[in-house]
Amino acid sequence: MALAEQRGVIDVVGIGADGWDGLSAPARAAVTEAEVLFGSDRQLALLPDSGAKRVPWPSPLLPQLDALLAEHAERRVCVLASGDPLLSGIGTTLIRMLGAERVRVLPAVSSVTLARARLGWSFEETEVISAVGRNVHRVARVLAPGARLLVLSSDGTTPGRVADVLTARGYGASTLTVLADLGADDESRVTGVASAWPGGDSPPLNVLAIECRADRSTTPLSLVGGLPDDAFEHDGQLTKRDLRASALARLAPMPGQLLWDVGAGAGSVAIEWLRAHPSTRAVAFERNPDRAARVTRNAERLGVPELEVVEGAAPDVLARDEAPDAIFVGGGVSAPGVLTTCIQRLAPGGRLVAHGVTLESEAALAAAYQEHGGELTRIAVEHASGLGGFTGWQPARTVTQWSVTR
Repeated sequence: MALAEQRGVIDVVGIGADGWDGLSAPARAAVTEAEVLFGSDRQLALLPDSGAKRVPWPSPLLPQLDALLAEHAERRVCVLASGDPLLSGIGTTLIRMLGAERVRVLPAVSSVTLARARLGWSFEETEVISAVGRNVHRVARVLAPGARLLVLSSDGTTPGRVADVLTARGYGASTLTVLADLGADDESRVTGVASAWPGGDSPPLNVLAIECRADRSTTPLSLVGGLPDDAFEHDGQLTKRDLRASALARLAPMPGQLLWDVGAGAGSVAIEWLRAHPSTRAVAFERNPDRAARVTRNAERLGVPELEVVEGAAPDVLARDEAPDAIFVGGGVSAPGVLTTCIQRLAPGGRLVAHGVTLESEAALAAAYQEHGGELTRIAVEHASGLGGFTGWQPARTVTQWSVTR
């Protein structure tokens, strides 16, 4: 008896472009014993008739998924997924919704594995980025000379849009390879250069491979905190490089954790937090509409378009359900209620870093230090610059930094 015959357990079967012929015996059994089959029209068309009710996925899927499953709760359900259901797939979504004990995953060889096999790329040297239902600018986060990337395409337009991103970011010399319909009899492969990528769409079922090559004038950007200031579009309201690196070291980005960037300015701290790991999350709060729009542009250009930007003044805009794991206060430190609200909202074990450059903000940070402890530091940075016919030190404004762990 299939596991899916137990009430409430759903089989998730990975299926490749080779269809029924590529399924294992347990996967075939899960399909043939199911009373309801969920999948895309393309996936459902790959299966022989088993008498099961076939339900194509609606669009958009996620808002309707819970109701669909509830409608068929008393039947044996089998869900079709592309390749490995846990690789940016429906299997991950179902486990989050229902729990691992209610989902049995029967994977096929993933498109990523097939693509690496065709290219001769090892697992260790390959970075995978999903553009399925996501902004293609995500690829910009991991651009680096010599990097090998595999992009899971949303559709046939993805390769062309990624080529445009690479060209705009100074990686137009990169080699692109579109691997389409992997595992099928009509599998295809097209290779070209990003800056000269031909117009028109690729086959809709494709994986895009990128061998990154920077143009001569391109300055590569590290994932380590402290990007050059000119990496960001700004109007002067920017946490400068050395101070940003210090703040990020204390904020300590960790996988899956959430940052609030309060008084975001150009959004540099939130953006570098997101660049640190693909699973980090961040919200940038900025009251100035022009700066809020600038934060969004910076986030997209630097490969983290998922940054949430909230326009409004703190502390009013900080009334949100989820407690952040880290908070950076780069503006509005002396405004009534800002520091108090941030400390109260911080999750247990969370980190807060605040910067001040005025006497008023320094006084607020000193008072917070006296009440809550932590670390109070003054940071003075000087840069060499021309002084007549000589070179001298040009000091920047001294910044007071308060950091504390709740």
